[in-house]
Amino acid sequence: MSTTRQAEPAVTTPPAPGPGRTDGRTRQRSMALRLLARPEVGVFLGAVAVFVFFLIAAPTVRDGGSMATVLYQSSTIGIMALPVALLMIGGEFDLSAGVAVVTSALTAAMLSYQLTMNVWMGVVVALVVSLAVGAFNGWVLMKTGLPSFLVTLGTFLILQGVNLAVTKLVTGNVATDDISDMDGFEQANALFASSFDVGGVQVKITVVWWLVFAALATWVLLRTKYGNWVFAVGGSRESARAVGVPVTFTKITLFMLVGFGAWFVGMHQLFSFNTVQSGEGVGQELIYIAAAVIGGCLLTGGYGSAIGPVFGAFMFGMVNQGIVFAGWNPDWFKAFLGVMLLGAVLINLWVRRAATRR
Repeated sequence: MSTTRQAEPAVTTPPAPGPGRTDGRTRQRSMALRLLARPEVGVFLGAVAVFVFFLIAAPTVRDGGSMATVLYQSSTIGIMALPVALLMIGGEFDLSAGVAVVTSALTAAMLSYQLTMNVWMGVVVALVVSLAVGAFNGWVLMKTGLPSFLVTLGTFLILQGVNLAVTKLVTGNVATDDISDMDGFEQANALFASSFDVGGVQVKITVVWWLVFAALATWVLLRTKYGNWVFAVGGSRESARAVGVPVTFTKITLFMLVGFGAWFVGMHQLFSFNTVQSGEGVGQELIYIAAAVIGGCLLTGGYGSAIGPVFGAFMFGMVNQGIVFAGWNPDWFKAFLGVMLLGAVLINLWVRRAATRR
């Protein structure tokens, strides 16, 4: 009688993972790829490259006064680029941002001078007007479902016409009257347009406000519930609404933040030059949007940061002043901006693909 023995299954011990051997399902990306996934990394490297280039091409840039001028130019763009970037992360953009700056300044100047008020009354009313313009853009967008391009293009044309027509009607000219001798001017000038000394170099207060606003915007995006809402509505409005995100509130407040930025920059312009030309501001909205795009924000929404537009605005200021310091024809400025914008978009596309490639 023969007996059969059933073979027992072989027990194998999996080899211990050696260095560099990981399960593909749990593979960790390298530190370099994780850094590349950050939207501000590409523009930071670009800003460094532009800075080094002009240090070599325009030795005048190395002077402290020249760098203060570069930072000032960057700050006037960067203060507006920040709320524009937040709005773009939220999936929208605002073509009226440039003329809204002038609307704010004109409102404050004419109310203060023509009605013989203290300048602070004009400043407060201008803030209300700027926030109202932003709220109007957001409300129309949410009520009609129209693209923000069409809504804000209409607002752009309305404000452009109102700026010129009302200024001529009230002052009889295309510019406002000088308000430098009015009550409250010195205090307002100190807040919006003063300078302070750093090592013998005069630095504009807008540089400080620019960095403060950037830090605040970064904290809001990364550490608050509202920041999560901004990314959510930019990624998918319907999905965000399905999980309880207040989409209407978020969109309207983002447009109102752009209005706040327009008010602040408008006040700076008013108290820096004491008067405002009603036809200014046209085309600046493209500069703000371009600074945000160069800073890593997507036109499709849901992606970006507040730090990226800081470097994007710095690149604009560096190129704007660097061309002058190098003694080149300033007519090339827009050409440089176009190259920078196209290059930044291509670099950001490559960075995102490299960062997500497994």
